[in-house]
Amino acid sequence: MANPVTVTAVCTCSFGTLPAMLPVNSQNSVYLCNLMAATIMDNHCPSFGMCNCPSNPAVMAATSAAMGVFTPSACTPVTLTPWAPGVPKVLICAKPLLQDTSKLNCMYGGVITVSFTPAKTIQTP
Repeated sequence: MANPVTVTAVCTCSFGTLPAMLPVNSQNSVYLCNLMAATIMDNHCPSFGMCNCPSNPAVMAATSAAMGVFTPSACTPVTLTPWAPGVPKVLICAKPLLQDTSKLNCMYGGVITVSFTPAKTIQTP
């Protein structure tokens, strides 16, 4: 079962070197577990440290400057689409709730995922 994502969720990128906390900017009125709930439109991720994606123009330039020796570059995620899938039956300010199984694609080739969210869904018998 998927869990809802909140403001202090930790995300990772498949080409990044560090995890990052997800900021919630899509709404400011709905809270889960006393933390602001995230929606699929919270797709403006902070840096994941260094980028190791060969198709990132900054990595290409750094590698070229190093005479062809692969050289990672500072991560600057470019995410133009929303997270997918969201929870279409749970809308927050007319946007689907973000769940911890959702994925977000970076234009340079990375896939961003939620590795930890403090909000947990608890099933009772």
